[in-house]
Amino acid sequence: MDRKNAETFRLSTRRKPVTRGAVAEWRGKHHLREPLLQQSGKEKQFARQGGPDLTDLRGFQVPVNPLKITMSLNPTTKAFPTKITGPYDRAFEQHLIDHSIYPEEYEYPDGTALPQPENLQEIRERLKRSRPSLSSSKFSDADFKQFRRENANARKEKQVTTSVIPVIQGKIRDSRCISGGIPFANLGQMTDGTLVPGNPDVYHGARPEKLDRRVRDELHKLIVPSTQNSLPILPNFCLAAKGPGGSLEVAERQVCYDGALGARSMHAIKAYAKDGEAYDGNAYAITSTYHGGTLKMYTSHSIQPKNPKDRPEYILTQIDGWSMTSNRETFKDGATAFRNAIDWAKEKRDHAIARANIEAQTLAAISTSNTSSASRVSSLAIQEEEPHTATAQDETLRNFLQENFSTAHDDETAGSSQDEAESDL
Repeated sequence: MDRKNAETFRLSTRRKPVTRGAVAEWRGKHHLREPLLQQSGKEKQFARQGGPDLTDLRGFQVPVNPLKITMSLNPTTKAFPTKITGPYDRAFEQHLIDHSIYPEEYEYPDGTALPQPENLQEIRERLKRSRPSLSSSKFSDADFKQFRRENANARKEKQVTTSVIPVIQGKIRDSRCISGGIPFANLGQMTDGTLVPGNPDVYHGARPEKLDRRVRDELHKLIVPSTQNSLPILPNFCLAAKGPGGSLEVAERQVCYDGALGARSMHAIKAYAKDGEAYDGNAYAITSTYHGGTLKMYTSHSIQPKNPKDRPEYILTQIDGWSMTSNRETFKDGATAFRNAIDWAKEKRDHAIARANIEAQTLAAISTSNTSSASRVSSLAIQEEEPHTATAQDETLRNFLQENFSTAHDDETAGSSQDEAESDL
């Protein structure tokens, strides 16, 4: 019964009770046939047999009349929601590029190559340092065969991170310095607010309590990845792992983004500690991918923007790559580099933390001294002698924060012992 007939029926039966007889009478007056199922009396049987054949209608989409689409006239309401972009989105890489976060081997539109970190060769040499834990007496051919079996049986990403990566990274001294699978939701956005938080499969950082709380509070949107603030901070070593069916392209997008977050964290704490130049051209963060038995490692470092009002630029540079399942020697080379990289990243964090803690204590002492002696002439003399001290101390950090939120090192000790090189966090 269509709408017009229904209205006619309603008007004609306004003063009559709607019964089966009244309906039949109305249908006869208007020469309407009874529904097919009612005429046949076989509704239940028809239903038990599955109803009508709708095969031809599979996949049919009801056409939409664009003239009937209504849009809100309220100017404060967005007609379409803002799209959130992640590494599984093909537009993700271009989004990073548009915001000065560059993938490996990217060139500027004019063909100019991106600068490599000044300390790239130093890092490569550091990663070759021998590891007693990978000697033939500690890691035998039988151990390597077992690793190959673990790798072959790891069909999913989770299996790779729980059964394959631990063999490569070796024993970890402090398990509270490693985490993973935790969205970096506390870190401030690096682009326009539409990116999902970084989320490395494995990352290494520092215990929060190692860094003065005043520094953590001031830089928390730059160095504290999660609101679960007991997790490691300053994530300057990250890994993206994929199973055999996973996408290497996605992993490379992840490390480009995660590496930039780690590089920004290290830049922030070094700026706070006034540890060298704001942009010294060196890398202080390392990222890695593991896919199909191949390990690749990269540096991520920041460079000063060409325009002072622009954001800093972040560059991904490959260090090296290793086929971890080819033979014991290639595994040894890759695992050596991986473990040394973890140590190297820790050394850079520890150095920056020590300098930041000294700076925080110095600033606190100056503040306390100035407050307690404000009423004394001697305090005025000190302030006159050093009238711009506080401003000079804060200038580098202030500039860095402005650059990164326009919207929303010393070298390692050459004579370190082999035992020190072997300490994994």
